[in-house]
Amino acid sequence: MSIFDEPKIDCHAHVLDPAHFPYGREIAYKPSGQEIGTAAQLLQVMKIYGVKHVLLVQPNSGYGSDNSCMLDAIEHNTGLFKGVAIAGLEADLATLRDLKDRGIVGIAFNPTFNGADYYADAAGLLERLAELDMFVQLQCEHDQFLSFVPWIEAIPVNVLIDHCGRPTAEAGLDQAGFKALLRTAETGRVHVKLSGYAKYACQAYPFEDAWPFVRTLVDAFTLERCMWASDWPYLRATERQDYGPLVGLVQSLFPDPDERRTLLWDTPKRLFGF
Repeated sequence: MSIFDEPKIDCHAHVLDPAHFPYGREIAYKPSGQEIGTAAQLLQVMKIYGVKHVLLVQPNSGYGSDNSCMLDAIEHNTGLFKGVAIAGLEADLATLRDLKDRGIVGIAFNPTFNGADYYADAAGLLERLAELDMFVQLQCEHDQFLSFVPWIEAIPVNVLIDHCGRPTAEAGLDQAGFKALLRTAETGRVHVKLSGYAKYACQAYPFEDAWPFVRTLVDAFTLERCMWASDWPYLRATERQDYGPLVGLVQSLFPDPDERRTLLWDTPKRLFGF
Protein backbone atom coordinates (compact mmCIF):
# COMPACT_ATOMS: atom_id res chain seq x y z
CA MET A 1 0.00 0.00 0.00
CA SER A 2 1.28 3.47 -0.87
CA ILE A 3 1.76 5.80 2.06
CA PHE A 4 -0.70 8.12 0.35
CA ASP A 5 -3.37 5.45 0.79
CA GLU A 6 -2.56 4.61 4.41
CA PRO A 7 -5.22 6.04 6.75
CA LYS A 8 -3.95 9.04 8.63
CA ILE A 9 -4.98 11.85 10.96
CA ASP A 10 -3.44 15.26 10.40
CA CYS A 11 -2.94 16.83 13.82
CA HIS A 12 -2.28 20.45 12.87
CA ALA A 13 -3.97 22.36 10.05
CA HIS A 14 -5.80 25.67 9.80
CA VAL A 15 -8.95 26.79 8.03
CA LEU A 16 -9.13 30.36 6.72
CA ASP A 17 -12.13 31.55 4.74
CA PRO A 18 -12.18 35.35 4.69
CA ALA A 19 -14.94 35.42 2.06
CA HIS A 20 -17.38 33.90 4.57
CA PHE A 21 -15.61 34.69 7.85
CA PRO A 22 -13.91 38.10 7.52
CA TYR A 23 -10.66 38.66 9.33
CA GLY A 24 -10.69 40.80 12.45
CA ARG A 25 -9.92 44.44 11.81
CA GLU A 26 -7.47 44.56 14.70
CA ILE A 27 -5.50 41.52 13.48
CA ALA A 28 -2.15 42.69 12.13
CA TYR A 29 -1.41 39.79 9.77
CA LYS A 30 -4.11 38.79 7.29
CA PRO A 31 -3.27 35.71 5.18
CA SER A 32 -3.97 36.00 1.48
CA GLY A 33 -3.49 34.16 -1.80
CA GLN A 34 -1.98 30.71 -1.40
CA GLU A 35 -2.12 31.00 2.40
CA ILE A 36 -5.91 30.86 2.41
CA GLY A 37 -7.26 27.36 3.04
CA THR A 38 -11.00 26.84 3.33
CA ALA A 39 -12.69 23.78 4.78
CA ALA A 40 -13.80 22.79 1.28
CA GLN A 41 -10.22 22.97 0.00
CA LEU A 42 -8.97 20.96 2.99
CA LEU A 43 -11.52 18.24 2.27
CA GLN A 44 -10.06 17.85 -1.22
CA VAL A 45 -6.53 17.56 0.19
CA MET A 46 -7.74 14.95 2.66
CA LYS A 47 -9.35 12.89 -0.11
CA ILE A 48 -6.19 12.82 -2.22
CA TYR A 49 -3.79 11.90 0.60
CA GLY A 50 -5.78 9.39 2.63
CA VAL A 51 -6.43 11.75 5.54
CA LYS A 52 -9.55 10.67 7.40
CA HIS A 53 -9.59 13.28 10.17
CA VAL A 54 -7.91 16.60 10.98
CA LEU A 55 -7.22 18.36 14.25
CA LEU A 56 -7.82 21.99 13.31
CA VAL A 57 -5.85 24.68 15.11
CA GLN A 58 -7.15 28.21 15.46
CA PRO A 59 -4.69 30.60 13.74
CA ASN A 60 -3.50 33.80 15.39
CA SER A 61 -3.21 35.16 11.85
CA GLY A 62 -6.44 36.54 10.48
CA TYR A 63 -8.77 35.49 13.28
CA GLY A 64 -7.05 35.54 16.66
CA SER A 65 -9.54 34.47 19.32
CA ASP A 66 -12.54 34.52 16.95
CA ASN A 67 -12.96 30.76 16.54
CA SER A 68 -16.05 31.04 14.30
CA CYS A 69 -14.51 29.76 11.07
CA MET A 70 -13.03 26.68 12.74
CA LEU A 71 -16.18 25.91 14.75
CA ASP A 72 -18.27 26.15 11.58
CA ALA A 73 -15.98 23.67 9.83
CA ILE A 74 -16.31 21.23 12.73
CA GLU A 75 -20.09 21.61 12.89
CA HIS A 76 -20.71 21.12 9.17
CA ASN A 77 -18.35 18.17 8.67
CA THR A 78 -19.59 15.81 11.34
CA GLY A 79 -16.90 13.53 12.72
CA LEU A 80 -14.13 14.69 10.38
CA PHE A 81 -12.68 17.54 12.42
CA LYS A 82 -11.91 18.44 16.00
CA GLY A 83 -10.19 21.62 17.11
CA VAL A 84 -7.80 23.53 19.32
CA ALA A 85 -9.19 26.98 20.08
CA ILE A 86 -7.78 30.28 21.29
CA ALA A 87 -9.36 31.55 24.50
CA GLY A 88 -8.59 34.26 27.02
CA LEU A 89 -6.61 33.31 30.11
CA GLU A 90 -9.71 34.14 32.14
CA ALA A 91 -11.90 31.61 30.28
CA ASP A 92 -14.11 29.93 32.88
CA LEU A 93 -15.32 26.34 33.13
CA ALA A 94 -18.63 27.11 31.43
CA THR A 95 -16.86 28.64 28.42
CA LEU A 96 -14.46 25.74 28.17
CA ARG A 97 -17.25 23.17 28.54
CA ASP A 98 -19.17 24.84 25.72
CA LEU A 99 -16.10 24.68 23.48
CA LYS A 100 -15.55 21.03 24.41
CA ASP A 101 -19.17 20.23 23.55
CA ARG A 102 -18.58 21.78 20.11
CA GLY A 103 -15.59 19.57 19.31
CA ILE A 104 -12.72 21.52 20.87
CA VAL A 105 -10.17 19.32 22.61
CA GLY A 106 -7.78 22.00 23.87
CA ILE A 107 -6.65 25.61 24.08
CA ALA A 108 -3.62 26.98 22.24
CA PHE A 109 -0.81 28.90 23.94
CA ASN A 110 1.56 30.51 21.45
CA PRO A 111 4.59 32.15 23.08
CA THR A 112 6.22 32.45 19.65
CA PHE A 113 3.46 34.97 18.86
CA ASN A 114 2.61 36.51 22.24
CA GLY A 115 5.87 36.02 24.15
CA ALA A 116 6.26 33.85 27.24
CA ASP A 117 5.44 36.68 29.67
CA TYR A 118 1.91 36.87 28.24
CA TYR A 119 1.16 33.56 29.97
CA ALA A 120 2.56 34.49 33.38
CA ASP A 121 -0.88 34.19 34.99
CA ALA A 122 -2.04 31.10 33.09
CA ALA A 123 -1.96 28.58 35.94
CA GLY A 124 -5.70 28.95 36.63
CA LEU A 125 -6.59 28.20 33.02
CA LEU A 126 -4.31 25.16 33.02
CA GLU A 127 -6.04 23.87 36.15
CA ARG A 128 -9.46 24.29 34.50
CA LEU A 129 -8.24 22.46 31.39
CA ALA A 130 -6.97 19.64 33.60
CA GLU A 131 -10.35 19.46 35.35
CA LEU A 132 -12.11 19.05 32.00
CA ASP A 133 -9.54 16.59 30.62
CA MET A 134 -8.65 19.01 27.83
CA PHE A 135 -5.24 19.80 26.36
CA VAL A 136 -3.07 22.85 26.49
CA GLN A 137 -1.24 23.19 23.18
CA LEU A 138 2.14 24.91 23.37
CA GLN A 139 3.97 26.45 20.45
CA CYS A 140 7.34 27.53 21.82
CA GLU A 141 10.67 28.18 20.14
CA HIS A 142 14.30 28.13 21.25
CA ASP A 143 14.25 27.96 25.08
CA GLN A 144 10.77 29.41 25.71
CA PHE A 145 9.59 26.00 26.88
CA LEU A 146 11.58 26.41 30.10
CA SER A 147 8.97 28.90 31.39
CA PHE A 148 6.24 26.25 31.25
CA VAL A 149 8.04 23.28 32.79
CA PRO A 150 7.07 24.05 36.43
CA TRP A 151 3.38 24.19 35.51
CA ILE A 152 3.53 21.02 33.44
CA GLU A 153 5.15 19.19 36.32
CA ALA A 154 2.78 20.59 38.99
CA ILE A 155 -0.60 20.68 37.20
CA PRO A 156 -2.00 17.39 35.82
CA VAL A 157 -2.92 18.88 32.46
CA ASN A 158 -2.53 17.09 29.14
CA VAL A 159 -0.06 18.87 26.86
CA LEU A 160 0.41 19.04 23.08
CA ILE A 161 3.78 20.33 21.88
CA ASP A 162 3.68 21.95 18.46
CA HIS A 163 6.33 21.34 15.81
CA CYS A 164 8.86 19.35 17.87
CA GLY A 165 9.15 22.26 20.29
CA ARG A 166 10.81 24.36 17.55
CA PRO A 167 14.36 23.91 18.88
CA THR A 168 17.30 25.93 17.61
CA ALA A 169 18.65 23.53 15.01
CA GLU A 170 22.23 24.76 15.08
CA ALA A 171 22.37 24.46 18.89
CA GLY A 172 22.06 20.68 18.77
CA LEU A 173 20.39 18.21 21.08
CA ASP A 174 21.92 19.55 24.31
CA GLN A 175 20.16 22.94 24.31
CA ALA A 176 18.33 23.69 27.54
CA GLY A 177 14.79 24.00 26.19
CA PHE A 178 14.93 20.77 24.22
CA LYS A 179 16.47 18.83 27.11
CA ALA A 180 13.69 20.14 29.39
CA LEU A 181 11.10 18.99 26.86
CA LEU A 182 12.59 15.50 26.85
CA ARG A 183 12.41 15.36 30.66
CA THR A 184 8.67 16.04 30.61
CA ALA A 185 8.19 12.68 28.91
CA GLU A 186 8.34 11.28 32.44
CA THR A 187 4.96 12.87 33.25
CA GLY A 188 3.15 10.68 30.72
CA ARG A 189 0.94 13.68 29.88
CA VAL A 190 3.05 15.42 27.25
CA HIS A 191 2.56 14.62 23.56
CA VAL A 192 4.57 15.90 20.59
CA LYS A 193 3.61 16.84 17.06
CA LEU A 194 6.31 15.74 14.60
CA SER A 195 5.79 18.62 12.22
CA GLY A 196 6.77 22.16 11.30
CA TYR A 197 10.34 21.29 10.32
CA ALA A 198 10.55 24.36 8.09
CA LYS A 199 9.99 26.52 11.18
CA TYR A 200 13.28 25.49 12.77
CA ALA A 201 15.45 23.55 10.33
CA CYS A 202 18.30 25.40 8.65
CA GLN A 203 18.28 23.05 5.66
CA ALA A 204 15.60 22.97 2.98
CA TYR A 205 13.37 19.94 2.36
CA PRO A 206 13.81 17.15 3.39
CA PHE A 207 15.04 19.09 6.46
CA GLU A 208 17.74 16.58 7.38
CA ASP A 209 19.06 18.71 10.25
CA ALA A 210 15.65 18.27 11.90
CA TRP A 211 15.83 14.47 11.81
CA PRO A 212 18.02 14.04 14.93
CA PHE A 213 15.43 16.00 16.94
CA VAL A 214 12.61 13.83 15.58
CA ARG A 215 14.41 10.60 16.43
CA THR A 216 15.32 11.81 19.91
CA LEU A 217 11.73 12.84 20.60
CA VAL A 218 10.41 9.46 19.49
CA ASP A 219 12.97 7.72 21.71
CA ALA A 220 11.86 9.79 24.72
CA PHE A 221 8.10 9.92 24.20
CA THR A 222 7.54 6.77 22.09
CA LEU A 223 5.12 6.69 19.19
CA GLU A 224 2.30 6.28 21.72
CA ARG A 225 2.69 10.00 22.47
CA CYS A 226 3.83 11.36 19.12
CA MET A 227 1.69 12.33 16.15
CA TRP A 228 2.11 13.68 12.63
CA ALA A 229 0.90 17.01 11.29
CA SER A 230 1.17 18.98 8.06
CA ASP A 231 0.70 22.59 9.25
CA TRP A 232 -1.41 23.18 6.10
CA PRO A 233 -1.86 25.76 4.48
CA TYR A 234 1.60 26.93 5.60
CA LEU A 235 1.01 30.41 6.95
CA ARG A 236 3.97 32.75 6.63
CA ALA A 237 6.05 30.07 4.90
CA THR A 238 9.32 31.54 3.68
CA GLU A 239 9.49 29.10 0.75
CA ARG A 240 7.07 26.78 -1.00
CA GLN A 241 5.53 23.94 1.01
CA ASP A 242 3.45 21.10 -0.42
CA TYR A 243 1.37 18.43 1.30
CA GLY A 244 2.56 15.47 -0.76
CA PRO A 245 6.29 15.79 -0.04
CA LEU A 246 5.54 16.14 3.68
CA VAL A 247 3.54 12.91 3.61
CA GLY A 248 6.36 11.26 1.69
CA LEU A 249 8.86 12.41 4.31
CA VAL A 250 7.00 10.32 6.90
CA GLN A 251 7.98 7.21 4.94
CA SER A 252 11.65 8.27 4.95
CA LEU A 253 11.62 8.84 8.70
CA PHE A 254 9.45 5.82 9.54
CA PRO A 255 9.96 3.05 6.96
CA ASP A 256 8.21 0.48 9.17
CA PRO A 257 4.48 0.44 8.26
CA ASP A 258 3.50 -0.64 11.77
CA GLU A 259 5.26 2.40 13.23
CA ARG A 260 3.54 4.63 10.70
CA ARG A 261 0.18 3.15 11.67
CA THR A 262 0.83 4.09 15.30
CA LEU A 263 2.03 7.60 14.45
CA LEU A 264 -0.49 8.45 11.74
CA TRP A 265 -3.58 6.75 13.11
CA ASP A 266 -3.62 4.86 16.40
CA THR A 267 -2.15 7.53 18.67
CA PRO A 268 -4.18 10.55 17.48
CA LYS A 269 -7.37 8.47 17.23
CA ARG A 270 -6.97 7.46 20.86
CA LEU A 271 -5.96 10.90 22.14
CA PHE A 272 -8.64 12.93 20.38
CA GLY A 273 -11.50 10.46 20.23
CA PHE A 274 -12.00 10.39 16.48
